[in-house]
Amino acid sequence: MVGISENKGPQLNLPNMDTDLIRQKFKTWVTENWKPNGDLITWRTKLAMAGWACPSWPKNWYGKGLQGSADRMVNDELYKAGSAGVASGVSMYLVAPTLLDWATDEQKQRFLLPILTGEHKWCQLFSEPEAGSDLAGLKTRAERDGDEWVINGQKVWNSGAHKADYGILLARTDQDATKHHGISYFVIPMKQQGIETRPLRQMNHHASFNEVFLTDARVHKDNLIGDVSEGWRVALSTLAHERSGVATRRPRFQDNSGQIVETARAEADEYFSTYRWYPQRAGRANLIVPEIQRTNQHTNPLLRCEASAVETLRQVAVWTTNRARDGRASGKPPGAEGSVAKLNMSVTARACHRAHTKIIGANGMLVGADSPREGLIAEVLLSTPAQSIAGGTDEIQKNILAEKILGLPKEPV
Repeated sequence: MVGISENKGPQLNLPNMDTDLIRQKFKTWVTENWKPNGDLITWRTKLAMAGWACPSWPKNWYGKGLQGSADRMVNDELYKAGSAGVASGVSMYLVAPTLLDWATDEQKQRFLLPILTGEHKWCQLFSEPEAGSDLAGLKTRAERDGDEWVINGQKVWNSGAHKADYGILLARTDQDATKHHGISYFVIPMKQQGIETRPLRQMNHHASFNEVFLTDARVHKDNLIGDVSEGWRVALSTLAHERSGVATRRPRFQDNSGQIVETARAEADEYFSTYRWYPQRAGRANLIVPEIQRTNQHTNPLLRCEASAVETLRQVAVWTTNRARDGRASGKPPGAEGSVAKLNMSVTARACHRAHTKIIGANGMLVGADSPREGLIAEVLLSTPAQSIAGGTDEIQKNILAEKILGLPKEPV
């Protein structure tokens, strides 16, 4: 069964059409179909069924088979029209691309549309207390019981798990196989007995992540993605998308645009509130020059060198991200630029940490209303170490580049 029922009639070969003509076709469609007051899910469903939700997706799965640049065009035109696009979050930039690559048609039929509309929220259940960087060393077990798999184990660093309807789960299904070949990839319903979610309190006082305990939790056999004990290949797709630097950005909305937009804005505010400390994790490079000026140290040559170094790293990061984005837009799969970008983010965060420390000195430890930027600099200094860990440690990214790109031998086991 295909995913689109309204995208009927003569099919134009849109990938070969002129970009301006594609844009005009979409603007005409929005003009004819957009009504500002109504139901958000109904509007997103209309977008999806017409193939305009994510036009880079395949034609029979809510898209038009266009290049990735068409997705940005759609978002731009929706903003100009005062409208709203598809849902944001991990479900869109990690789950959906993985399902498009690996899921059966029946699984796509069940899961893709509710992802686009925002009806279903998702989380990622990969890392474990003893299997973070060495993810393939995970110990969570899945044992077959009739038409279901019974899951037992623990996961950690799970954003949004307490709100999720589904999780993408890695579990060991063959205890005797080598560790990369004994893992399976599941879609697990989160709202069931046997799944307990607990928040994790961070040293910067936020609680963005969870630990998840699975005790005889159950997954139907139809929720297995890919083959049994071959889930590591599927997981690599998810990890590549995670490193690619093309994660969902906060959507833009025009003010006073009606009921649908206000609902979408509230949804985005709730989702992105989890990540409100992420700019601090990245180092807040944009505050370095203003802080030098505020503290009247703009003539200090050492601080000027620190600021220049950070700006150089920031510009390199922009180029790398643009290269990754353009590659995805042209249909290329995520590549080495994801690991390069991830490493550069860590290096930039450390450079920012060093610069802020030299600018503020011991006052960087202060919090409260009378501290530097009301404690924001202290939060930066407490948050930047996480950048070298989240989304795959620096060491893992270096191994990927060494082995996959430079062709160096693997480390001895």
